[in-house]
Formats: sequence, structure tokens, C-alpha cells
Amino acid sequence: MISKRLEKAINEQIMIEEQSSRIYLSMASWCEVQGLPGAAKFLYQHSDEERMHQLKFVHFLNDRGGHAVLQAVEQPAPEYKSIEELFDEVLKHEQFVTKKINDLVDICLDEKDHSTNNFLQWFVTEQIEEESLVQGVVDKIKLVGESKAGNFHIDMYLSVLTDKKASAEEK
Repeated sequence: MISKRLEKAINEQIMIEEQSSRIYLSMASWCEVQGLPGAAKFLYQHSDEERMHQLKFVHFLNDRGGHAVLQAVEQPAPEYKSIEELFDEVLKHEQFVTKKINDLVDICLDEKDHSTNNFLQWFVTEQIEEESLVQGVVDKIKLVGESKAGNFHIDMYLSVLTDKKASAEEK
């Protein structure tokens, strides 16, 4: 049985994961409209992943005797000045999610809830990977600067990156 404190914190994380999915969906839509199909594909895939993270938390909480309750989420930003600004926001958001996952782990350690801590370790590892991936994208975007040709290559890179990740997950 999960504690009420942890149940409340996991319900907050469920909302954060749903918000993440919506943020990336909005970003993907913006990229698509801007003629950046590779970036759009990358962000649509990340939106789907965040939804799957949300569902993992929902099922876990319900299985542990808690009750996953959906909350209202804010409307994500619909516009960005550039692909650089957009991916800077993605990185900031992933860093925020990492902090929230770490806060959950802290609660588990405080309450000696080893089962939930074990469950959360997958998310700890996932966040390390996500921050590293996004930092790499941000670094490449900064490298090409405002170059239209550079942005074209970034878009192609994101498309290939997305395809590689999808085929790796199929295996």
C-alpha cells in the first residue's frame, strides 16, 4: 500500500508527464508549420513517450493501492522565435522533470518505500538519457547558429535520430 504523501506526489508527476506530452505536441505542431518535418517527427515521438510515462505512473499508482487522478494542465506555448529557442525550452523542461523525479525518489527514501524507489529508477535512468540527448541537439543547433542551411541539416539530423530510436525500440 502506498502512502498518501507518495500518492499525492505521484499524481502530481502524472500531471507533469501529461503536460510534457502536450508541450512536445505543441512544439511538434509549430515545427511542422515552420517546414521542419524532422524536428516535428522528433517532438511527436517525444510527446508519445511522455504519454507512455504518464500511463506507467497511472498503472503503478493504481496497482499499489493508490488512485491516479487526472488534473488540469496548462495550455502549452503555441509559438517560438526559432528552433534554438524551442530546444532550449525542451532542455529546461527535461531538467525540471529530472528534478521532480529526484524529489519523488527523496520521498521514497524518506518513507523507506523500496518498491516505489525501485520503480522510479527506470525514470531516473530515462531522465539521464533524455537530458543528454537534448543537450546534444542544443549543442548542434548552437554550432550552426542562424544558418538556414545549418537548420536544414539539424532538421535532417533529428529525422535520422528519430528513425534510429524507433528502429532500436522495435528490436
